[in-house]
Amino acid sequence: MSTPEPSSASDSLLGPADIRELAAALGVRPTKQRGQNFVIDANTVRRIVRTAQVRPDDVVVEVGPGLGSLTLALLDTADRVVAVEIDDVLAAALPATVQARMPGKADRFDLVHSDAMLVEELPAEPTALVANLPYNVAVPVLLHMLEHFPTIERTLVMVQAEVADRLAAKPGNKVYGVPSVKANWYADVKRAGSIGRNVFWPAPNVDSGLVSLVRREKPVETTATRREVFAVVDAAFAQRRKTLRAALAGWAGSAPAAEAALVAAGISPQARGEALTVEEFARIAEAKASAEATA
Repeated sequence: MSTPEPSSASDSLLGPADIRELAAALGVRPTKQRGQNFVIDANTVRRIVRTAQVRPDDVVVEVGPGLGSLTLALLDTADRVVAVEIDDVLAAALPATVQARMPGKADRFDLVHSDAMLVEELPAEPTALVANLPYNVAVPVLLHMLEHFPTIERTLVMVQAEVADRLAAKPGNKVYGVPSVKANWYADVKRAGSIGRNVFWPAPNVDSGLVSLVRREKPVETTATRREVFAVVDAAFAQRRKTLRAALAGWAGSAPAAEAALVAAGISPQARGEALTVEEFARIAEAKASAEATA
């Protein structure tokens, strides 16, 4: 297979013709099953790298690099890029693309051929996560990476606009839910821009959004573990229309036990999960653990 080479030394990024030529050579068609939409616009990947504030000393992990559009833009700025790709054909082809278009940076690129949800070690400790995440697994992949790689300081992900809204939502917002709270456990989260449909091949039926996550120095100040806090969050939003007293009954063992934990945490039993911050969820988990320890 021949890999399209850059038209000039100053332009190593992939354009629409390069993407289609690469895909044709590989016999690749983007699949809905894996939520694949390849970025075909060089200005968009430059914008993503700029918005992510990628530095020359960064080790960037990229999930779902596809044909390498964003990978090349990241390599142009970062010290090292580690790409995690599940697709057999794409994983096999990407190192050759990097070698052909950025031969001087090829030794600073690592390919991990795996499902990102199974990755718990990388060839280098990442300082940043920058990715065009497959729509169908965006939230679990993001949370998995933040959990297993605490060295990730900054994250910028491109996801479906609706998912971006959920991740960045604040308490009281109608789309505030499990992704919002769990992402906020790890980092300060905000929307960082919108991406149109015409920069992708194939063009998706929905708009995309950029989400920035800047990790806090430490997670929420609490004696409760992440697992304990997330259990409260899952229970609260499993029945989001119910009051917390009712929604947390199963988690606490009974409605009275749930009420006791809520009161001890200084939260109204009549409140609903969508009104609570991650710190308040942590207080509930802490109150239950404390009650069990003294029982």
